[in-house]
Amino acid sequence: MLQIPDAPNSIQKGFPLKMILDQKAISQLSKNLHFVYPEFDATSFVKDAMNSIEELSITERSKHIAKSMNNYLPNNYSEAVPIILNSLTPPLEKTEGNGLAVLFYMPHCSFIANYGLDDFEISMNAQYELTKRFTCEYSIRPFIANEQKRTMKFLYKWVKDKDPHVRRLCSEGTRPRLPWSTKIDAFVKDPSPALVILEYLKNDEDLYVRRSVANHLGDIAKDHLDLALQICEKWLENASTELKWVIRHALRNPVKKGNKRALEIRKKAK
Repeated sequence: MLQIPDAPNSIQKGFPLKMILDQKAISQLSKNLHFVYPEFDATSFVKDAMNSIEELSITERSKHIAKSMNNYLPNNYSEAVPIILNSLTPPLEKTEGNGLAVLFYMPHCSFIANYGLDDFEISMNAQYELTKRFTCEYSIRPFIANEQKRTMKFLYKWVKDKDPHVRRLCSEGTRPRLPWSTKIDAFVKDPSPALVILEYLKNDEDLYVRRSVANHLGDIAKDHLDLALQICEKWLENASTELKWVIRHALRNPVKKGNKRALEIRKKAK
């Protein structure tokens, strides 16, 4: 039976986040893959994935486990990905309160990012499915860096998706300065390719998506303050209560620094 393990209780007591990807998680991952692909050597996979994992951070563990997945899945990427997707549990039904257990899917996303750049269509479709279980905001970034226009074409289409996790990916994955990730240098220099996404999602029905829009605009403000302020001023016209919150949230840093124009916009957005 396909499932993901609960996050360890130890995490709530201050233990390192990396412990989510522990032996229990790796064992469950092996069972899920073996369930849909009986040829998968679950025992050897667990041994390989657990080798020298103790000192690794959660991000390093994710990549390490993905490497072990690559060692025991079919060598052909186009054959391996369907097995991974068939091993997934059902999509998340809500955007809040999902807890830390979904970090179980970090290695799956790492697998796509590390081994899928040369199989673009397969990888994009895989991330579409994965992000419904755990955000692909990190794994999508190598694809933006490698094939920006082609990747953005998918994201421009996904902003209209019925799943809020997919819509959020369009904003969060294109953030110029996403925390705990590499910058998208092209978007730090010129954020305009992502502006159409923010414009479309600024009034999204889900706070989960709108919060991402606000954080994305806050990223832009760090490098292009005048542009961010101009966008906020434009959005203020006939803004709903929800959009006013987005504007205030986006301007937190300029307001903290005492920027007069940002302070004035925030005042109008109350």
